[in-house]
Amino acid sequence: MVETTAKFIAPPCPDEPPLPPGDDLADAPEEAQAEQRQLIPPARLHGERLDRALAALVPEFSRSYLSQLVTDGAVTLAGRPAAKPAQRVKAGEAITVLLRPTPQAQAFTPQPIPLAMLHEDEHLAIVHKPAGLVVHPAPGHWSGTLLNGLLAHNPAFARLPRAGIVHRLDKDTSGLMAVAKSRPAMDALVAAIAAREVRREYLALAHRPWQGAPTREVTEPIGRDPRHRQRMAVVDLARHPGKPAHTTFTLLHNAASGCLVHARLGTGRTHQIRVHMAHLGHPLVADALYGGAPAAGLARQALHAWQLALTHPATGAPLAFKAPLPADMAAALAAWEVPAERF
Repeated sequence: MVETTAKFIAPPCPDEPPLPPGDDLADAPEEAQAEQRQLIPPARLHGERLDRALAALVPEFSRSYLSQLVTDGAVTLAGRPAAKPAQRVKAGEAITVLLRPTPQAQAFTPQPIPLAMLHEDEHLAIVHKPAGLVVHPAPGHWSGTLLNGLLAHNPAFARLPRAGIVHRLDKDTSGLMAVAKSRPAMDALVAAIAAREVRREYLALAHRPWQGAPTREVTEPIGRDPRHRQRMAVVDLARHPGKPAHTTFTLLHNAASGCLVHARLGTGRTHQIRVHMAHLGHPLVADALYGGAPAAGLARQALHAWQLALTHPATGAPLAFKAPLPADMAAALAAWEVPAERF
């Protein structure tokens, strides 16, 4: 069994700072990456709204995106800037549109982001993700993600779907993630996670002192909260869609204001630990989505992917990794007088 702790690996371009979320272009000015097209509306589009005509003439882009280009001044009619998306077009009257890259198109751009690697070989990388880093591009976070950092770190990640990412952590959850660097390794890791052969263990700081048995098995199914579409919830499968979920919680320390628990995943549902802890009456500290509040100096959900154990997807060797507590959670434990040296 190999056990390691984190070391810092500098980004490939240390003199070039990472782009903040929302900056979608890595190197060149937007105009240099844009495409100018001239379009001639046919008779069937005579009198049509400009945004609808553009959607018909440039079907690879959404109407809302094309409408925004009009508002931004990137569209002309007969050589004059278009006034508004609702302006009517005339058959045969030239439309010029500057098609700028969409955020989605820029999502897979390499960006130099500092990565803490616990292990890296030709098939596998183990990353210690900091809180606040989004794992995969999505609406609102098309850049500055772990995926962007992986693409800049090593060209092997660019040859794989999702840059080799086989599981995720929430943006504000810190800790360990396994990432594949070869296609055989990726397929093996996906199969191992599905077969529950990858052991994932977390530390969570929660509100209210723990009551009852020190170890509790929670097997409540999880699905989309029918009353709050941004949340997940324990659901009745007879009434709402959901999936079986299994988490084992073990009390590590009780404090006057709350508790520190060890969580082991049996399944990997969205927000599983957060949902099951809230269901038990112990929402995580600072997890506002599920009823938590800031405490002990923590302003983000108090959840850390602490330990990860798996079989190496290429060599078959057993591997075990441990990520030290981030500074904010260590300070929170100190504020609650929880002995943190064992973590």
